[in-house]
Formats: sequence, C-alpha cells, structure tokens
Amino acid sequence: MNAPMLLSEFPQLPPATRAVALDGLSGLIDLVAVSSPASHRFLRFQWFAAALKAYGPAYGGRARTIVVEADGEPVIALPMVRFGPGPARLAAVPGCYWPFRSFPARADAADDAYAALLKTLGEEVNALRIGPVYDGDASAGPLLAAARAAGWAVLDRFVADSFRLDMAAVQADGVWPRNSTLRKNRSHEKHLGLHGMLDWQFLSGETMLPGTFDALAGIERKSWITARTDGSDAKFTTTGHGAFWRSAAADPVLAEMMSAAMLRVDGAPAAFSFDLNAGALKYAIANSYDPAFAKYSPGKLLYYRNLVRALGDGIGTVDWGAGDSGYKQAIGAEKGPAIRDWLLVRPGLPAMLGRALRHVWERSGHEEPLRE
Repeated sequence: MNAPMLLSEFPQLPPATRAVALDGLSGLIDLVAVSSPASHRFLRFQWFAAALKAYGPAYGGRARTIVVEADGEPVIALPMVRFGPGPARLAAVPGCYWPFRSFPARADAADDAYAALLKTLGEEVNALRIGPVYDGDASAGPLLAAARAAGWAVLDRFVADSFRLDMAAVQADGVWPRNSTLRKNRSHEKHLGLHGMLDWQFLSGETMLPGTFDALAGIERKSWITARTDGSDAKFTTTGHGAFWRSAAADPVLAEMMSAAMLRVDGAPAAFSFDLNAGALKYAIANSYDPAFAKYSPGKLLYYRNLVRALGDGIGTVDWGAGDSGYKQAIGAEKGPAIRDWLLVRPGLPAMLGRALRHVWERSGHEEPLRE
C-alpha cells in the first residue's frame, strides 16, 4: 500500500494575481496603504478623497481605482481620474503636490502584480500621468520599470531637486544645532519676548485645535506669499490649498501624521511649521511667519525647536522637498532625489505618438541642472 503523499509533494500552483478596475475610490486603498513602506502610508483613501473634493474641477470625471490582488490579498491600489478630451483616454493619479502624488503598494508586491496592473491600465486608458514623484519612488519605480519592459512609452519631465536633512549625519559631524546658532536664537527670543509672552505649541492628531488651520492661514495671509504672489500656492487659505488639508485631517490616521508647530506672541500667531510624519521621515510641508516680527527670525526660531523636538521623537530624516534651497542648506540639508512628472503611454499607436512628442513633454518641465 502506497504511503499517503505529503502536502509538500503536491504540485504547487503559482499565487493567483489579478487586477480589477473599480468605480470610485476603493476602500481597499487603506488596506494597501497600511502595508506600504512607511514613506507612503499617508496615501490613504481620505488623502485621495480630499484631493477630489478640493481639486475636483481640475480633475474632471469620476475616479476609478485599479486594485491588484495576490492570493486574495490587495497589494496595489492605483486611484486615477480622467482629464483632457474624452476620446484621448488620459488619466492621472490624483493627490496633493505636497509631498508628492503617488499611489500605495505593498513593499512585497511582485513583478507579476505590476504586470497585472499594466494590463488592466492599458484597457482603461491610453496614457497615465504619475507625479510629481521622487526618483526611486517605492510605488512608481517598479511600475515604470514594468512599463518599459512591456513596451510602453515612458516620458519624464524634470520638476525640481529635493533637499533632505539627515539629522543623524549632522549630529555625527559635531554638535547640532551649533552652539553659535543656539546663542543667536536665544538672543532673538529675548528681544522677541519684549513684544509679549512667547508660547511654543506642538500639535498633532487629537491635540490639533479646531482653529489650528485657521491660525496657519492667518499667518500665510500676512506673509510674503500673499504680498508677492496671487496666493494660490498658500497651503491653508481658502484661495490656496486649505480645503485639501482640512478634508485630509478628517481621517484620524492622517491627522495623527500631521504635525503643526506654532509660535504665538502675546497670544497672536506669529510663525508656523507644518509637517507630515511618516515613520522616521518628516516631510516639511510648509512654514511661514508674520513679517511684523521678521527682524527676530521667528520662523527660524520655531523650526529649530521643531527639528530638535523631532530628533527626540525618533525622526532621522527631514525631507524639505523643492523650493528655496538657501535656508535649507544653511540648516544642513543636502540635495536629494530629483522630482519628476511621468507619462506612461500604452503600446501601439499611442506609444508611437508619445515617443514622437517626448521633447514637447520634457520642455514643459524645468531645465535639469547638471549633476556632479
């Protein structure tokens, strides 16, 4: 009589991987986000819902979500919205520019999961815009590689360089912040204190006060961004991106990731620094100050306190994103990955047209500086 076969002796079928396109934003987005790398766990359902609510007219049609499952478990969730002429079948990953526009994917998502995603994506659209995202993005990177291998046209345009502060590294180089910096800051604080009591607040999650976003917006309305621009780039005003951040904060998980440091002088908001904490990584979203106190450098005083506090909370890297590099480098930040916009165009005639227009797409970005 033959001995019974062991389970390990039976032929093992490969894991079943499938992708399906769903109407609207899928609730599975959160299941994928929670298993994504820490840097991408803010890419939750409410993050995308807030983008649709705040920027709906720019996005146009309703959202769709491609969900990829491996052995019944969701491993990738790609939300997208249509834009441009309907027959062109163009779509983009929604979101907010800060810190980037990407999508959640589990760190262990295999090549066949991205292959399945591409197959369904090609049935849905002719081209997909992803970005701006950093070079080496944990989700977009594997998708770009899979697209190239599958014959898609993959076009990029340079947006900006990012700047990152490795706090462990600057501490290893010596005392940080420098004693000279601390002495200068104490002097500024002393003189600023002559205008009223200084109140340093650090708010997050449940400790975010109902009027926190209004206070941040109030500082922005007094700052250079309103004086020198049309104000559309302000993060928290009604004419800027305030609707997005208020809506995103409705998710308690996202609200807990948000960090608002604020300096009040005699009860009045004078400076703020707003961040998004993702594990040991802090995304510096925005900072500003009331120019009435400019000669005392209130913004500088606050963000040094904020960074020292972050270091104590286990933050190892601060991502300052793009923009004015002067004050960032003065703190110790160095140039990080480039930020790019990507266009994936499906194989066939669309890819041929995409490759022919590659230079048009590239020129619509910024000129990329030479790298050492």
